[in-house]
Amino acid sequence: MKIYLNEKQIEVNESTLFEVKEKFFKNADIMIYNGFPVKEDLLLKEEDHLFFITRGELPSKEVFEDALVSRHTPGVHKRVKNAKVAIAGLGGLGSNIAIMLARIGVGYLKLIDFDVVEPSNLNRQQYFIHQLGMKKTEAIKMILKDVNPFIKVEVVDCYVKAEDVSSLFENVDIVVEAFDAAENKAMLINEVLSTFPDKYMVAASGLAGYYSNNTIQTKRITDKFYLVGDDTSEAKPGSGLMAPRATLAASHQANTVLRIIMEAYDI
Repeated sequence: MKIYLNEKQIEVNESTLFEVKEKFFKNADIMIYNGFPVKEDLLLKEEDHLFFITRGELPSKEVFEDALVSRHTPGVHKRVKNAKVAIAGLGGLGSNIAIMLARIGVGYLKLIDFDVVEPSNLNRQQYFIHQLGMKKTEAIKMILKDVNPFIKVEVVDCYVKAEDVSSLFENVDIVVEAFDAAENKAMLINEVLSTFPDKYMVAASGLAGYYSNNTIQTKRITDKFYLVGDDTSEAKPGSGLMAPRATLAASHQANTVLRIIMEAYDI
């Protein structure tokens, strides 16, 4: 009988789930049968998908990618694995976006920031108390290693200026703007779109406060430029930056990146 064992098709003589586990993954703690965790023994049938996991054991790169393929489907994962994305700014937007893209297996992430982790960052950014005082580039690299150690992460510790744009972003396909200040956002957007007319830009504006979820939207401004947010909710007294709306906007940006990778350009 042909089955898929940890996403590899093999021929087996065994007829039950427990028999396959005993032969191939005797120490496994978790059994996934056709996408669902199970504890009881089951009769197998042709083309069943079995996945066995041992808690606390670091899987090989091949096994980890097989798990992603099983979640994403092979065609999706191949595109995601080959994608190259830069994120400029590693705060409430960028740190969240980086983790989401690492989780789905984007093959190359270029992460750019100049700042350090401060106590005021912890209400919305993906850092921890023990990382206070660390450079954000090094802190996020540490986190991503725990999320997905098999992708390539390049960090650049710098304050992005207009003259840096051509060298910083020439080797990526998609640029994600995740700055705080409006003038820095405008600079990066204008420079990337004018310097690299073939690259995609995903930016954000208007995500402060605790306003309605549904005001956070993704708009396609031009063929290559997407803008996320509500365009109005800037950070100011009485309208601070907090995790829920910042993460909502970051999720829009990360999903827009994924859709671009998959050549699904509409919104």
